[in-house]
Amino acid sequence: MNIAQRSLQFMQGFLKSYGPSNIKQILWDKEFSGGKWNFIDDTAGDCVYPHLARHLHRGSILDLGCGPGNTANELAASAYQTYVGVDISEAALLKARRRTGETGRTDKNLFVKDDFLNYVPTQRFDLILFRESMYHVPIGKVKTILDRYAKYLKDGAVFVVRLHGGTTKHRPKAMLNIIESEFEIIEKSQYPEEATVLVFKPRRPC
Repeated sequence: MNIAQRSLQFMQGFLKSYGPSNIKQILWDKEFSGGKWNFIDDTAGDCVYPHLARHLHRGSILDLGCGPGNTANELAASAYQTYVGVDISEAALLKARRRTGETGRTDKNLFVKDDFLNYVPTQRFDLILFRESMYHVPIGKVKTILDRYAKYLKDGAVFVVRLHGGTTKHRPKAMLNIIESEFEIIEKSQYPEEATVLVFKPRRPC
């Protein structure tokens, strides 16, 4: 890969996290419609699912950055009552909705096209999930975003973050450090595929 290609790749990655919502949508739609992310279509058995089932209590889940609907269609249907998935890519959501029809979960799964950094929920949830999507939150806004979404947690509800490279890469390590220092950690699990899963909730006021 030459310097020009590396520079373009860096700029695209920067814009997908920090750019205006309309630019982010164009970039993500291009990648999902072009098949770049087809390799993630089957994640059955992922390490995050037992954590979700354990803390959902057959309740409601908000999945921020839901992509092509893996969680909505691979998590055991009996583990949850209602699901809302938010993603900026219409191409990803088209796949998510198609898969939902194939799995017979149209009565349980709802998908919303929006930039999850700006999305305003219309209800409260038993669990709010960031499955790799936390990587696209600017580091300086991690606590701000979590504090805003904490308003939409039911009493006793939790956040779940699954993040690859949390033990080896600077950016995800920094994000996990912020969460661990600012929130009450309920579970922290490391997995061989370099994935870290954190289950946490807002700290109670002193």
